[in-house]
Amino acid sequence: MQRRNFIKNTALCAVAVSASGFIRFDGDRYVGDCETTTDILGPYYRPNSPVRSNLVVKGEPGDAIELSGIVNHKDCKTPYKNARVELWHCSSKGVYDNASEAFNYRGTTYTDDKGHYTFNTILPVPYDIGEGKFRPAHFHIMITAEGYQPLVTQLYFTGDPNISKDPSSSSPAAKKRILQVQKRPDGTKKVKYNVGMSDKLQVEPASMDRITGIYVSEKDKKDQMTFFKKDHILWLKNEVYGNSFDYIGDNTFQYPGLGPAESWTLHFEILASGEVKLTQTSVNEKGVKEISVALKEK
Repeated sequence: MQRRNFIKNTALCAVAVSASGFIRFDGDRYVGDCETTTDILGPYYRPNSPVRSNLVVKGEPGDAIELSGIVNHKDCKTPYKNARVELWHCSSKGVYDNASEAFNYRGTTYTDDKGHYTFNTILPVPYDIGEGKFRPAHFHIMITAEGYQPLVTQLYFTGDPNISKDPSSSSPAAKKRILQVQKRPDGTKKVKYNVGMSDKLQVEPASMDRITGIYVSEKDKKDQMTFFKKDHILWLKNEVYGNSFDYIGDNTFQYPGLGPAESWTLHFEILASGEVKLTQTSVNEKGVKEISVALKEK
């Protein structure tokens, strides 16, 4: 994770802040009974995947599986027509296609008049992330529907022994996203996942433009972070594309999907000088809190 190279222990200092602020907070986040919870975007997202519902790669091994479901409005019952659904996952060897023009195991589809979407692909596998730890098998999904904040989440599968050891999949918020894999008469598998969209606070476009850019650590000028926007979401650039952050109000963004004891937040301030200051706070799985401060390049 890129934050490990950037976050440095430092003390917070008091600074003058513009009286009007710069990101409008217009109420509490809507939470519906059928709201779909977010999860880590992961470091391997690639935008502009081909429009296709069949992601099977000819000649490559893997257990065939169908993922299907319905995308509903926030009332939990009205289907959302023409929502964009992006799916990506690793191969049967635990590898993501991060560079090829084939966009293997990556695709985009759109919901029909009844809000229905379908993908045919293979069942992903758990993979080693180092130090004897494994990420459980999972699908990544991003759903974009006009009028709602784009949803980024992950789907897991029952019976995976790695779920209980992974901070994201073992979080209470992931409980409804651990899916039962069913067998079909032809021997292939299927899983079903319905999505309930929810309202979220959105940052005004002018404000988002103000905070995106390159930030340089006050402590070490070699530590830099680049923020950009896509689909009303704030992203932190990484080697493949980026990590997304949810806006939670009060000029603050939060990285979704971490375990109950962990957190990673970004707080932006406009100083009296007109500079934009970023205070980054994280708490790791051991409960250690780290704070760093950076300023946006002019």
